[in-house]
Amino acid sequence: MILEEILKIIPKIDLHCHLSGSVRPETILEIALEEGISVPTNEINKFKSHVQVNDDCKSLKEYLTKFDFNLMVMQKAKHIERITYELLQDTAKENVKYIEIRFAPMLHMNQGLSFEEVVEAVIKGKEKGEKEFDIKSNLLLICMRHQSPEKSIEVVEKGAEYIDRGVVGVDLAGNEHDFEPTIHEEAFKLAKEKGLHRTVHAGETGIPENIIISVEKLFAERIGHGVYAYQNEKVLEYVKKNKIPLEQCLTSNVQTKAVSNFESHPIKTYLDQNIVVTVNTDNMTVSNTNLHKEYERLIEYQNFNFDDIKKVLLNSVEVAFIEKSEKEKLKLKVEKEINSIIKSQR
Repeated sequence: MILEEILKIIPKIDLHCHLSGSVRPETILEIALEEGISVPTNEINKFKSHVQVNDDCKSLKEYLTKFDFNLMVMQKAKHIERITYELLQDTAKENVKYIEIRFAPMLHMNQGLSFEEVVEAVIKGKEKGEKEFDIKSNLLLICMRHQSPEKSIEVVEKGAEYIDRGVVGVDLAGNEHDFEPTIHEEAFKLAKEKGLHRTVHAGETGIPENIIISVEKLFAERIGHGVYAYQNEKVLEYVKKNKIPLEQCLTSNVQTKAVSNFESHPIKTYLDQNIVVTVNTDNMTVSNTNLHKEYERLIEYQNFNFDDIKKVLLNSVEVAFIEKSEKEKLKLKVEKEINSIIKSQR
């Protein structure tokens, strides 16, 4: 069995997946028409260009414009629930066993939904999806860098009420060039006190120093992207020494021009240096990707072999924001399926 065929059956884990960036284009168009939202075309193939980037994408700023329609159709509870359910349906089909779905509740409150209604809608979609498909999921609530520290504290305080319903942590995302991580220091200190896990987007398109700041000041247990760690020797050594997990998203990093091409991405270098890296999708729709495609590109452009894939998967299990007993179950499930694949090769 060749490596590409193994990818179809190997168990997968996605720790960095944005809900609003992973909506089926067909669903976006359908809801937009239902809600009377003006769209440039009713033809799905033409519409896709408005919610997906292509190879000509020049920056993260341009990349983020593809979220506009997605967020417009995610302002009602029923639509948010449906979109969450469909994400689990789609990922389960490619043998994803565990996914952490992240979303910013504040971005779905533009038409009257309360914080609680947004979170409840995602939870309903999650619970329905888990019941119907062979997949486990948890939720991460995003605090936005450009919003006030008070908004982030509100996300943490209200989010902590849902710890027993699948909300396991918080994230900080947005423009890291204009908004320092420490603006939201108090919120993340509170998150730690309330038992919420912490991950922070840092070193995605520059400023590698934000990685250390996020760990030391925001108590980050994982770093979203961390692509630019290699540009600062002190940061790179810090990541190695402290075993800071990096949530790597190959395709989106190429599209946002965090790296110039697939070959120049540092993920394999990090892995070979025993840095804890995981492989993730970031935004399945905007990047037109899934975990299968991510691993395919790693094989093609980064010379990943089966041992590399296995290592990354077990890294993902190890750093997942799940309870110890659940982690052990997930680890056993992943190891069992991997060993079964190895056995079939003999």
